[in-house]
Amino acid sequence: MKIMAVDYGDVRTGLAVCDRTEFLASPIGTIEERNMQFLAMKVAHMAEQYEVGEIVVGLPLNMNGSKGPRAEKCEAFVGLLSNFTELPVNMWDERSTTVSAHNILNETNVRGKKRKEVVDTVAATVILEAYLEYRRKNKQ
Repeated sequence: MKIMAVDYGDVRTGLAVCDRTEFLASPIGTIEERNMQFLAMKVAHMAEQYEVGEIVVGLPLNMNGSKGPRAEKCEAFVGLLSNFTELPVNMWDERSTTVSAHNILNETNVRGKKRKEVVDTVAATVILEAYLEYRRKNKQ
């Protein structure tokens, strides 16, 4: 099944999708949208376009596992997104994914404006890779 991951942001939201074998996660772009409802509509449209069977949204928990304002905002986004799609929409602990994305970009020497443009899609890809790894390890 194809799965789409979403790294929600106030300005830019990164998207990634995996292949049907759930092996390869690839970034598919960034949506620049400040209005949460319009963003939810656009993400639902992208999910339909890419023919995914599930959407996973990163949940930015605090390092101690508690929910802060950012996590609450993501939960509100998931609530809206669920109104625009019949697909299952799950949340996935994304602690440290942005740090991992920046580390990947450091290793590949991506700097400046280009870095700002791709960090969200890289973060979505990291979220999706972690989710796929969890699914592989917990198959029944």
